[in-house]
Amino acid sequence: MPTRVAIWAALIATLLVPIIAAAFSPYLAWREPIYILAGFAGIIGMCLLLMQPVLAGRWLPGLSPVTSRLWHRWCGLALVAAIVIHVGGLWITSPPDVVDALLFVSATPFSAWGVIAMWTGFGAAALGIFRQRLNLRFRVWRLGHASFATVTILGSVIHALLIEGTMEVMTKFALCVLVVLVSVGTLTKLRVWEVRRR
Repeated sequence: MPTRVAIWAALIATLLVPIIAAAFSPYLAWREPIYILAGFAGIIGMCLLLMQPVLAGRWLPGLSPVTSRLWHRWCGLALVAAIVIHVGGLWITSPPDVVDALLFVSATPFSAWGVIAMWTGFGAAALGIFRQRLNLRFRVWRLGHASFATVTILGSVIHALLIEGTMEVMTKFALCVLVVLVSVGTLTKLRVWEVRRR
């Protein structure tokens, strides 16, 4: 029981600390509410990126495989919503910058990584939603879903690390490192590259 409580407490702290630290960022001064909303949607999106491999790998004690899978789906939908709010808010505050990013002609390198992560995130979500209709073997479907998710994670991490913005530097770095480590651990645990039956 103490170990279970410690794991859940550590996860909650990991998710809340970057958000709380960002709330005290000096970059928020004089910013429009829609811009602040878009920024925090991006931060919450990064937290959801940590939750996804945690749930997919069933690392949380006390959650059954069925419950973990259900939460994974809901977190995936929440992640899509966070991306839409993030990009939509930035579109409202500065349409030319978003257009340049979507066309991959932006002068800021982090924009391209963000756009790549956005589209692959949508791809991973689409595979999850239309899994039954695609009629793919589970192992093949899982490999495709994991591939999209991996690009989304790497693109999002690079996108976040290159931005000097609302997120506090140390908490952002720690969150990004955890996202990558947990993702690698989950991919290894599930052996997603194996598409043939053993």
